[in-house]
Amino acid sequence: MRHVAIALATWLALLTPAWAVLPDEVLADPALETRARNLSHELRCMVCQNQSIDDSNADLARDLRVLVRERLQAGDSDRQVIDYVVARYGEFVLLKPRFSARNALLWGTPILLLLIGGAFIFVRARQGTSNEPRLSDDEQAAMERLLTKMDK
Repeated sequence: MRHVAIALATWLALLTPAWAVLPDEVLADPALETRARNLSHELRCMVCQNQSIDDSNADLARDLRVLVRERLQAGDSDRQVIDYVVARYGEFVLLKPRFSARNALLWGTPILLLLIGGAFIFVRARQGTSNEPRLSDDEQAAMERLLTKMDK
């Protein structure tokens, strides 16, 4: 029975997400805290780079969580908070980057290159062997003489 309890506790510990938000960061106003948590899920931890600041235990993530809460308490809208953090840390801080021509070019270039390569291969395959050099009349006559000698 003891082994089952240990296995269950380990299983629960592994499946339960680690909450990085410390109690001293939580705002007294539940509405502001909800907004802060929602914004924290949209921002990337610059240290971990694969976690939101809400999930990260890094010091920089904590500083960003505090910054978000300070901006909300100062009366900023969600958009203003995000814009402030992006202006300070760059667009990389967003877990879901904004659509822009630069991002479209970044994501579209591989597809464009594949299409160009496919078109090139298609055109080359359609051309077939038509680009091979033809024999001159003298070469053709010499080849026919050789072939008739071989047939005899």
